[in-house]
Amino acid sequence: MTSLKGKIVFITGATSGIGLACARQFAQQGARLLIAARREERLQELSTELSSTGTDALWLMLDVRNQSAVQTAVDGLPEEWQEIEVLVNNAGLSRGLDTIQEGKLEDWEEMIDTNVKGLLYISRAVLPGMVSRGNGQVINIGSVAGREVYPKGNVYCATKHAVAALTTGMRLDLLGTGVRVTTIDPGLVETEFSVVRFHGDQERAAAVYRGLIPLSADDVADAVIYCATRPPHVAVAEMLLFPTAQASATQVTRR
Repeated sequence: MTSLKGKIVFITGATSGIGLACARQFAQQGARLLIAARREERLQELSTELSSTGTDALWLMLDVRNQSAVQTAVDGLPEEWQEIEVLVNNAGLSRGLDTIQEGKLEDWEEMIDTNVKGLLYISRAVLPGMVSRGNGQVINIGSVAGREVYPKGNVYCATKHAVAALTTGMRLDLLGTGVRVTTIDPGLVETEFSVVRFHGDQERAAAVYRGLIPLSADDVADAVIYCATRPPHVAVAEMLLFPTAQASATQVTRR
């Protein structure tokens, strides 16, 4: 393992789900954390939690959909926080589960703006520094939906296919710079994902995971830490994670 102690790790969507689990696990590894999310109260709570464990943390209230705000935030980092070594592009969401002919435009726009444009805005702001220093790692949180399209998943699947294509594009463009690029693609993970997808319908969200043991946010964070701690000559390009009860985007077994 390569030590993460003292390394600056930038995590988007850091206050819930996979992002929160990543923040806690990177903290355990001794990393310094830049945590970004939209909800100020949660950011303050997480910052307090991390500080109580001795972790050096700086929080940014940031909507990744706002390109100018993203660039301003990265450009304005204090000098001691500018050398970002690991970027975890975690911010993302799904909205709705509708046929294409019944889809809601506002859901489509929110997914495209967050999952695709937000990832691009953050990466564009951070990557020049990594390239100039000759090292760094980008870890994109993708999805099995970026490998398979499933019924009524249309636009969400399209955004995650875009993440897969952008990850490959980054890897090609960054060849020779010392910057590594990884995508981690989970299947069913029990977080706020389905509650958000179904606009707060807790019962419908719970049914997604009923009768099986899904992945946890910590399971995905374990994979992120694994990729981030490989020796400099090792680049994990892709990782596909399923719960044992899942074999594809649509094939699951339930008790």
